[in-house]
Amino acid sequence: MNPRTGFYPNWIAFQTILHREVTRFMRIWPQTLFPPVITMSLYFLIFGKFIGSQIRPIEGYVYIQYLVPGLVLMSIMNNSYANTSASFFLAKFNKSIEEMLIAPLSNLTILLGFMLGGAVRGLLVGLIVLVIGLLFTHIPLMHPLIMLFIAILSAMVFSLGGFINGIYAKRFDDISFIPTFVLTPLTYLGGVFYSTQQLPPLWRQLSWFNPIFSMVDSFRFGILGISDLPSFYGFAVVLLFFLALFAWAWYLLRKGVGIKV
Repeated sequence: MNPRTGFYPNWIAFQTILHREVTRFMRIWPQTLFPPVITMSLYFLIFGKFIGSQIRPIEGYVYIQYLVPGLVLMSIMNNSYANTSASFFLAKFNKSIEEMLIAPLSNLTILLGFMLGGAVRGLLVGLIVLVIGLLFTHIPLMHPLIMLFIAILSAMVFSLGGFINGIYAKRFDDISFIPTFVLTPLTYLGGVFYSTQQLPPLWRQLSWFNPIFSMVDSFRFGILGISDLPSFYGFAVVLLFFLALFAWAWYLLRKGVGIKV
């Protein structure tokens, strides 16, 4: 086996890519970490405190408690996606991705480095939002291991989604198309701000086909111990999307779609 393409060189390369990704968003933290915190704080204050005080409890929890899991996961998803899509597109734009492709690195190493870099940013923002939520209300954290599992897997799912978006993007405007016209509607219709038990039967059943609803519902179960879906359903959906997007991203990277001329 060529020592340049063995485990050790790829491990060093993986650490380098991951370190670069984390350093990149930490260096400009006022643009990457601070704005989501301000936005979520306003959500807690306006929807949680002012409007939420007029809403009856949902399954034994006051509205702001019910709101916290959805806002935390929404922060994780949005920031994981945004980090990887922008970072990989800039790597294409600056031609630095070509240096990685000609280096003796496996495609898996490149994919894991970008994916986990975006996931770290999403999880870090989610943790900050959770801490802010604890300043507004008490959160029981009923099943912390489930909460952690869903948070990590969801962060990686959306980081992979951002990676795929970055592969297909041909200009900067393409990066914002999917978040604006696909992810935002699915997120707001994904049970972040309401329980599907409040919906008519038809709309309640249609919500089951929204993957973001499954993630939010499972994450809420991990924190509050309540859910609208069977617990195994959310786990299965998140895991299925992770495997599918990982295989898709790996295939695109191996084929050089959007990268090789």
